[in-house]
Amino acid sequence: MTPALRFFVVVLLAGSVLVSAQSSSGALLILHKSANVLSLVDPSSKKELGRVPTGDGPHEIDVSADGKLAFVGNYGAGSSPGSSLSVIDLAARKEVRRVDLKPLMRPHGVWVADGKVYFTIEANRAIARYDPATNQVDWVMGTGQNGTHMVLLNKDASRIFTSNIGSNSITVFERGANPAAWNATVIAVGQGPEGLDLTPDGNQLWTAHSRDGGISIIDVGSKKVIETLEIKTKRSNRIKLTRDGRLALVSDLEGGELVVIDVAARKETKRLKLGRMPEGILVAPDGSRAYVAVNGDDYVAVIDLKTLEVTDRLATGAGSGPDGLAWAR
Repeated sequence: MTPALRFFVVVLLAGSVLVSAQSSSGALLILHKSANVLSLVDPSSKKELGRVPTGDGPHEIDVSADGKLAFVGNYGAGSSPGSSLSVIDLAARKEVRRVDLKPLMRPHGVWVADGKVYFTIEANRAIARYDPATNQVDWVMGTGQNGTHMVLLNKDASRIFTSNIGSNSITVFERGANPAAWNATVIAVGQGPEGLDLTPDGNQLWTAHSRDGGISIIDVGSKKVIETLEIKTKRSNRIKLTRDGRLALVSDLEGGELVVIDVAARKETKRLKLGRMPEGILVAPDGSRAYVAVNGDDYVAVIDLKTLEVTDRLATGAGSGPDGLAWAR
């Protein structure tokens, strides 16, 4: 190989590595529920890549499997309930559709599975499903519980889990023989369950109580609480397990802290002081760090999951009220 050709190959390989790094790094998506916008941020440079208006009071967000679309639940603000989903083209950085959900009110807890968008409709005590292909809400299921707030599905979408704040319960929906039929089991837990997450193997559901400082651990197979932890939060808002299942992260809205729990030992590992009203939590795809939206101080904290230290802050703008977080490739 001649020196000139060797130089050309080195440059070509370096360029391909750079492109690969850029394409794999992705963008952090931040909902600003006080400003009614979604921002896209490069987490490495901390530069904002763009902003997209949403409906009123955007709280929760998820992204399609191909990374092209984001779906935002517009919960509303104060005594004015929201009733729409924003469908956002991430490449074009624009809202391409605002789905009118009326008479369904207070959409929350957005979760994408099998190409469809599941969400709670808190004011209707139910969950619903939106099909982007047909632009229709094609399924609604009542929970019969008060304050049905968060929702998630397991990997094969055969189970749906909701946290019901006002009824102190978790509902597990299991798909029946008929694809349209679901069997529901209501599980009593502590006071005000809100945040919830599955262990990576799908065998346990962890839910943090917003009103008594506890965590209920539910065995998914038996649908029973197998353990209750006392972590003494003032108002737990979200819980997120790390991708290796080693740690559980709980945001304490009123305590201003992130509480880190060792999952195997069932013990508190650390408390990180973050500021006023930490809310949404996101673990990066590579599992190396977590992002926590600190709503009251208008920034997103970056936490190194090896050292369990805050390593950076991403400012979101005065009065923006960051909350829901997601990742876009």
